[in-house]
Amino acid sequence: MTHRTYLFVPGDRPERFDKAVAAGADVPVLDLEDAVLPDAKGRARSAIRDWLAAGGRAAVRINGIGTHWHEEDVALLATPGVTHVMLPKAEDAAALAAFAARLPQGLPIVPLIESAVGLCEARALAAVKGVRQLAFGSVDFQLDTGIEDDIISLLYARSCLVIASAAASIAPPVDGVTVALDDEERLLADVRAARGLGFAGKLCIHPKQVAAVHRGFAPDAAQLAKASAIVAAADSAGNGAVRLNGQLIDRPVVERARRLLAQAF
Repeated sequence: MTHRTYLFVPGDRPERFDKAVAAGADVPVLDLEDAVLPDAKGRARSAIRDWLAAGGRAAVRINGIGTHWHEEDVALLATPGVTHVMLPKAEDAAALAAFAARLPQGLPIVPLIESAVGLCEARALAAVKGVRQLAFGSVDFQLDTGIEDDIISLLYARSCLVIASAAASIAPPVDGVTVALDDEERLLADVRAARGLGFAGKLCIHPKQVAAVHRGFAPDAAQLAKASAIVAAADSAGNGAVRLNGQLIDRPVVERARRLLAQAF
């Protein structure tokens, strides 16, 4: 399954965990990294463990490889209820593979690409066994590179992640956050741009962003109707290209239409 929304909630705010789940995100993410101050890491880890033990299910963003908190975070991942692990600042494929080998069998990994080095290594990172989807940590990437926060400036980075994911035959990547919480027009514009580039979803930092992101990544009625017509015409014609409404419909067009129909949630 390709996920459209990952919703972050600070790991030291357990009163928000159920609210994050209720927001309807495909993957709620209990955060142990950027959203939690250093002196609250242990408290956050305990809160997550208790919530999972009570039957909760969510992803966990742990602290990066080599950080002071990483080992204890990794131990937490053996707790039943952890659905994914999000690894920040992924840069080295060998280190990622070694990390993957320590995880419970089958636990999906979502590496965050947040630096110039990570972007340059994206294809190797995407190919590591256990990686389900890449995610773009756009805010940290801007800090590392000095690139401005706009569609054109980050076009190359986003395209690299889409191509790396396709080359590794994993799900299309997840775009970074929109930090303008009260600007739905900006959020929808960001979603349209990301979808056009080949992204499958977006990281969210507030529950009110989830529904808009879901709508933005879902095909609309006109797209679905066109895709249905293409598939129906191809199925009727059998093998080979077919003409539909003055256009030549060949295998790649038909397969894109089938993929679009499969995205109708």
